[in-house]
Amino acid sequence: MTEPIYDFAIVGAGIAGASLAAELSPQARVLVLEAEDMPGYHSTGRSAAFWDECYGGPGVVPLTLASGDFLREHGFLRPRGALYIGRVNDKCALDEFMQEYAGTGVSIERTGRAGIDKRAPHLRQEWCDAIWEPACADIDVAALHQHYLKVLRQGGVDLLCRARVAVLDAEPGGWRITTQQGETHRAACVVNAAGAWADDLAKLAGARPLGIKPFRRTVVQLRVEPEAPDDLPLVFDIKGGFYFKPDNGRLWLSPHDEIPTIPCDAAPEEMDVAIAIDRFEQATDWTIKGVERRWAGLRSFSPDRLPVYGADPEIGGFAWFAGQGGFGIQTAVAAARMTAQTLLGRQPDAMTTTLDPAFYSPLRYHDVSCAKAG
Repeated sequence: MTEPIYDFAIVGAGIAGASLAAELSPQARVLVLEAEDMPGYHSTGRSAAFWDECYGGPGVVPLTLASGDFLREHGFLRPRGALYIGRVNDKCALDEFMQEYAGTGVSIERTGRAGIDKRAPHLRQEWCDAIWEPACADIDVAALHQHYLKVLRQGGVDLLCRARVAVLDAEPGGWRITTQQGETHRAACVVNAAGAWADDLAKLAGARPLGIKPFRRTVVQLRVEPEAPDDLPLVFDIKGGFYFKPDNGRLWLSPHDEIPTIPCDAAPEEMDVAIAIDRFEQATDWTIKGVERRWAGLRSFSPDRLPVYGADPEIGGFAWFAGQGGFGIQTAVAAARMTAQTLLGRQPDAMTTTLDPAFYSPLRYHDVSCAKAG
């Protein structure tokens, strides 16, 4: 019996692989191979995601802004607002933040203690300076992921779970893909959407690893007194010491940690939980009545902290859709559309016309003249 030949085999069914498969499905035969029992088990399923115009740096802003209209129009965003707070000695950091995003198209404004009190009660008085970002919103991560899974299935994509790739053999016209279960599949192009395992998959294909490394991020759910108001914004320490946001009367708190790790099923460390709580207690006058949940997820970054999208310049039929850090969900819509157009040789549309695929190409790690500062 002849095995099906796919145009694209996407490795990974988190938000990256699912969104790209959905975008490719109208024009191509697509297979998605997911190592775990269900899509989105690692980073996507553990995200406390928000759509924040400034998150990820100026290089990520175009992808975030290009994704915004779709997310709003389809009901995936709930207005929240973000407040970047600082103390007297943080003035320079706040000034630099304002300068960094000047001209990028983001909407931010400087505010003082009165603005902090209006939006974020219970912060101690030493937090006297801030930047307000009104457009920040919560993302319904599960709904967005399910949307793309539904679209890809309607588009005829074959999605296989418990299908960890073990061997990639180049052959005329593409690849022979063998899973750890011994199943084989054939595809003209393998797309690396493997998240924390992206460099490992590249090695299987004989491609040069790009230095995509996973980092652990911890989140705890707190019961506080008084109860956290639902209209509380997302609050960031401008120095990166913590962030928190409300969730149904509780608070989700992170020490904003990035702990280097190996690709794994991430779990929270007690020390990181303790650090988060200590920083929160030093910054606010809320009383913590209990720690109800704690979890950790992986965020994978390339060396310059920009995502890597597009064809590998050295290995034919191998492409990248990886290195999306903590901003992969908020940029998924435009990133998937842009990358699908690039892989299919299609022209940009209204969503992607402002984006430059070359800016995110893996070529920058192969040609020194194209490299960006980290």
